[in-house]
Amino acid sequence: MSTITPTRAKAFELFKRYNKSESLTRHALSVEAVMRYMANKAGEDEEKWGIIGLIHDLDYEMYPEQHCIMTENILKENNWPQEYIRAVMSHGWGLATDVKPISLLERTIYAVDELTGLVVTSALVRPSKSVLDMEARSVRKKWNDKRFAAGVDRSVIEKGAEMLGISLDDLITDCIMGMRTVAGDIGLEGTLPH
Repeated sequence: MSTITPTRAKAFELFKRYNKSESLTRHALSVEAVMRYMANKAGEDEEKWGIIGLIHDLDYEMYPEQHCIMTENILKENNWPQEYIRAVMSHGWGLATDVKPISLLERTIYAVDELTGLVVTSALVRPSKSVLDMEARSVRKKWNDKRFAAGVDRSVIEKGAEMLGISLDDLITDCIMGMRTVAGDIGLEGTLPH
């Protein structure tokens, strides 16, 4: 069977088949938006990067104990290209897989996946409850408080920034800028006028 060329519509349909949770959908849309933003900034394939961001947690709701492994199986069954599958697997490096992020795309998804969660949590405690008026320092203020967004592994984000060769502040800023493009879809427009 020949591999398909994934489209955003096909990717989202597949994602929705395995995920009903609004929070996981918002996370997928956040990571997709940040990946598109980063691809555009780097002169890379925005569509491919976005699709990989959208689909990266495909199996998380139904198979949390087999995270990434089931995604690999599902994408193979659906004839996805190996490059996409490898990129998705690499976001779980050291946590759920041994697929080390090598390409710029892989290092980027590894770096931004956890960070989007920290940005969301940081935005929700702001008076505006929005990413539209948020800056990196708002996220940095909460960085060392391990009880704040306790599920976010900051060491992964730090390692990701290092792998990309950029500062943590720049990575956070890029993440915020990407998420601003979908603020309404992810519930982070807040109380700011549109």
